[in-house]
Amino acid sequence: MIASIAGRVKLREAGRLVVETGGVGYEVHVPLPTFYRTPAPGGAVELEIRQVVREDAITLYGFASAPEKQAFDLLLGVQHVGPKLALAILSVLSPEDLASAVTHEDVERIDAVPGVGPKVAERVVRELRDKIAALKFAVPAAAAISANGHAGPDAILDDALSALVNLGYKPAEAKRAVDAAGAAATHEDLESLIRNSLAVLFGEK
Repeated sequence: MIASIAGRVKLREAGRLVVETGGVGYEVHVPLPTFYRTPAPGGAVELEIRQVVREDAITLYGFASAPEKQAFDLLLGVQHVGPKLALAILSVLSPEDLASAVTHEDVERIDAVPGVGPKVAERVVRELRDKIAALKFAVPAAAAISANGHAGPDAILDDALSALVNLGYKPAEAKRAVDAAGAAATHEDLESLIRNSLAVLFGEK
């Protein structure tokens, strides 16, 4: 079972990395906060890994911090929450946000994540209520640092659009949100643009 990977970033896309180590490139699916903190191709990265084995595939999911991995594991224990939906939740809610939403029974906050729906959001709150205290918050791995601040404005807009589409939004609504968020302020980094774009989308719900 693969527990962690340290190597060089060979490919970097919103929600997906290829990390090369020992001459082998590993495809790793990641939530957006981990993507934010991942360096550009060629940079060194170290990720916590959860290996999920299915009948037809072995898939790696990577996280920049132990709490993200722990939250992912907790979410997988919820009925009708698979790896893809767990990543979507952690792309919108940090482990701290998730713990707060569960503790305060804020179903609407979890329901706001694309693809969740009210029934699954209620299950997350109900089934994690007694487990969420197991999350141990920590500072993200120092090796996973962001290189997005040096990207050009067009590249940042394209990456933000791709990230929202990967989260499950339709291309047209994702573009509208990114355009609105981009017009509201000058963004020097991808994370702030995506967060503001999500705020636009949440405001429309």
